[in-house]
Amino acid sequence: MDLTPNQIVIEDDGCPWYAVRLFTLKQKEVAAAFEEKGLQCFTPMHYVDYQDKDGKRRRKLTPVVHNLLFLKKTMEQKMLRTIIADIPYKMMVMHKIENRDFYEIPSKQMYEFYVMCNPDLLINKYMSEEEAKLKKGTRVLVTHGPLKGLTGKLVRQSHKYYLLKEVPGMAVMIKVTRWCCEPMKEE
Repeated sequence: MDLTPNQIVIEDDGCPWYAVRLFTLKQKEVAAAFEEKGLQCFTPMHYVDYQDKDGKRRRKLTPVVHNLLFLKKTMEQKMLRTIIADIPYKMMVMHKIENRDFYEIPSKQMYEFYVMCNPDLLINKYMSEEEAKLKKGTRVLVTHGPLKGLTGKLVRQSHKYYLLKEVPGMAVMIKVTRWCCEPMKEE
């Protein structure tokens, strides 16, 4: 099984997602095990350039983070805990500290994250959740251009503007023109 983002299409269908932290390097096998159980997985991917043994430059699609995948919520937590216990790899669904309930990523937020993780976009950057929290910026809505409708934090880095989208475990920034963004009202 090859993990490519083109195999799945994430829609804003109202179903939340979970972030799953893996304690193994067998990310493809874990995703395959979830898919065998009828669950939908998403792994953010990007292209990595490398030199093969003949000295030729090659490009390979690899996971952005090798110990993180996202799982669509299609069942109750009790049933999902049973499925996770049956899979022979160590993992942990990210959860709330106060009550151990799984942390749910809203469907709209996951859809926007999926769009921004397109490996064919050359002007995106990935970072850890901790790095993203340190970035200062304004919550905005993109009103024009190919990213129209996306929301996130408008941040500046190296004299360029980026739309920053965070989910548990990681974040992605994509280059955007600040003139295409409108500040969102504080809730």
